[in-house]
Amino acid sequence: MFDKDYDVTFSLKRLWILLGVGMVLAFGVLLFFGAEIYRMKPPIPNMVVSDSGDVIYTKDDIEEGQNVWQSLGGMQQGSIWGHGSYVAPDWSTDWLHREALALRDVFHRARVGTGYTPPSDEQKAFLQVLIEEEMRRNRYNPANETITISDDRATAVKQVEDHFTRLFASYDNIDGQNLRDDYAFPPNILITPEQAQKLSAFFFWTSWSSVTNRPDDTITYTSNWPHEPLVGNQPSGAAFIWTIISILLLLGCAGALCFYYVRQYDLWRERIIPEGGAAAKNPLANVKITPSMRATAKYFWVVVGLMIAQVALGILTAHYAVEGQDLYGIPLAEIIPYSISRTWHTQLAVFWIATAWLGTGLFMAPLLSGKDPAYQTLGVNFLWICLIIIVVGSFAGEWLGVNQFFSRTMNFWFGHQGYEYVDLGRFWQIFLFIGLLLWLVLVLRALYPALKGGHNRSLIALTLLSATAIGLLYGAGLFWGQNTHISVMEYWRWWVVHLWVEGVFEVFATAIIALIFVNLKLLRASTAAVAVIFATIIFMSGGVLGTFHHLYWSGTPIGVLALGAVFSALEVVPLLVIGFEAYQTHKLEQNTKWIEHYKWPLNFFASVLFWNLVGAGLLGFFINPPLALYYMQGLNSTPAHGHAAMFGVYGLLGIGLMLFCLRSLIPDNRWSDKWLQQAFWGLNIGLAMMLALSLIPQGIYQAYISFTESYWLARAPETIHGPVMTALVWARVPGDLVFGWGIFAIVMFMYRAYFGEPINEKEQAAKA
Repeated sequence: MFDKDYDVTFSLKRLWILLGVGMVLAFGVLLFFGAEIYRMKPPIPNMVVSDSGDVIYTKDDIEEGQNVWQSLGGMQQGSIWGHGSYVAPDWSTDWLHREALALRDVFHRARVGTGYTPPSDEQKAFLQVLIEEEMRRNRYNPANETITISDDRATAVKQVEDHFTRLFASYDNIDGQNLRDDYAFPPNILITPEQAQKLSAFFFWTSWSSVTNRPDDTITYTSNWPHEPLVGNQPSGAAFIWTIISILLLLGCAGALCFYYVRQYDLWRERIIPEGGAAAKNPLANVKITPSMRATAKYFWVVVGLMIAQVALGILTAHYAVEGQDLYGIPLAEIIPYSISRTWHTQLAVFWIATAWLGTGLFMAPLLSGKDPAYQTLGVNFLWICLIIIVVGSFAGEWLGVNQFFSRTMNFWFGHQGYEYVDLGRFWQIFLFIGLLLWLVLVLRALYPALKGGHNRSLIALTLLSATAIGLLYGAGLFWGQNTHISVMEYWRWWVVHLWVEGVFEVFATAIIALIFVNLKLLRASTAAVAVIFATIIFMSGGVLGTFHHLYWSGTPIGVLALGAVFSALEVVPLLVIGFEAYQTHKLEQNTKWIEHYKWPLNFFASVLFWNLVGAGLLGFFINPPLALYYMQGLNSTPAHGHAAMFGVYGLLGIGLMLFCLRSLIPDNRWSDKWLQQAFWGLNIGLAMMLALSLIPQGIYQAYISFTESYWLARAPETIHGPVMTALVWARVPGDLVFGWGIFAIVMFMYRAYFGEPINEKEQAAKA
């Protein structure tokens, strides 16, 4: 009875139909609400004028100011609407807070004759009403595309503009504070007062969007974000309602999935082992290593090199949160300022992880098909050269852009776009996109004989589909231009960061790992195909529309908040059965003794299951519900989730895939389990220490301040450089040292494998 029900319920045809229909519906909704974002984004006015008729800012000022902000590092030097880095302020919030204080001073001076002093409760309440009425009222006229503000507010705006002009265009201390040092600004880079005025125009507009009610509504364009009591910004009712719904949905779906999984588990496992039983010896022991497979070794050397650079820049970036512009007194920021070190740190994470996965795809394709197509090795080598050029060229362009060597247009094309994870100039973006398409062609032509041969067709087909998506989805980053509205840019940017990095790469890796287990004769091909397609349906069903949880406060309509809340909760549901997957993986590995040959690649795969639950699941859902993210967006709770998910899941998975490929490329007498053991425990324990001792406590401390006081104060220098945060930054050191040892062990493993002395026969026998 079970076999019949199983074959009907989990027939490959039915699963492929479900996957296809599900993806069409999910991407259809994603595109529909993308069109809504285009339609309902905060308007950029032709002019901002005062009641007296004075022109404060023009549209050209705002757009040019956005370009100036991008050229300074953009999201890598502070943030806008909560997206970006964490040492400098969120500029939209900082402007909003300073403008509210300046306007309060203007109102108080007009009524009392002196600057603001702590008034009576009655006077304070009266001033609060005046500020809210002035700043929240929407005076945008769509007929002439003009924003009108009162003369009092115009005075306040000019005061705040003066503050930002002094901050960005001079080395002066402001109000007795060296804010440039507190914000980790480059010590030798200034912009002109005219550029600072345009930058102020952009900051004003982003702040105006966050405090101005939508037409005929009581919430702002950014759904009342950030939390700022001075202007009446509090969480909206929708944030409360959809948070509650997301939690209930998570609990309900989690219970249903666990019930179904447990109910079927004993029956499913009957079909896990291959029909003839697990292999008695390593099926890949005598696999033919083609020239193109051997050529992928250089990709893995690049992975190690980029990994070292990323960790070094991560240490430097974290230290800037303490000293601002120095590294233990060394003025390193004169050469590598914070905006550059953080740019390179985040870019390198994407580059080395992607390189590990791309190298794996190039290695696995001929392994599965058994041969190289014509000129495959040439293509692999050419793509590697292109990768080196892209990394070096884009990094050089970003440095030149931040150091103001480029015009604004040149900066967009060859310098620093200022958008986190896609900072590289448009030329380098296009170059990388073409490189991904070349990789796609190389993988497709190598895999086609395996697909045509009829073995593991569903798994290979899913691998090809995900590889195609990897090649094409990066192209979403080309859908914005130099002056594109930031709400629209954010929509497409998260297609790249969420769907490309966190979505289709994970599907590709899942399919590749399933193929690895099938080719090792540890897993039945039909069961693997069913499991991977079923998992892809569940994962992508939540993952595609879960993209919207990044866009709650980016000038998007309430529908985006609702969908993001619901589907980001669904993303967590599959992670709750990871314990079963970990147990089953362990059981598979116990079936044969020869599996010790792949001990450390499989251990890295197993650690991914743990970090998927902790990083993507627990820490992800900790911040993703609307009410939580309202107070925590852009605080250190975000990098806690980011480090655990990005390195813990995608990084360790990339290392595991790399090691699996290297296991066939490195002779047994050069393979060092000793160094891999130290790497495995160093990286996992170091990451856990970094999170537990530093990043998570920092995020909780800031969230408390954001909730009880204001978001502005949670990001202000008084907090960031206060004794608590400073101590917690230093608390990273033990974890960083352990993590650094893990990286060192990976380097020593590679050195030992290619340049060290071979293990003698006696040592090799003892190892066996």
